[in-house]
Amino acid sequence: MSTELTFNEDGVDVVYEGTEFELEKSLIEEATGKGYRDVTDHEVIQIVATDPELDGEPVRIGDVL
Repeated sequence: MSTELTFNEDGVDVVYEGTEFELEKSLIEEATGKGYRDVTDHEVIQIVATDPELDGEPVRIGDVL
């Protein structure tokens, strides 16, 4: 199953295996040790999924916003 991510200024809306939830900005920063805008989509997927398949080049959240 795929993981869908929707980025906004407050965090990331996630749909993982049919379950929808939000990862707050502060949680992402704590988990990665980086500022929110410097975190990549691949790093967010790795927070959510165990052994995820990562497609394409990682994209910084700051570039998406």
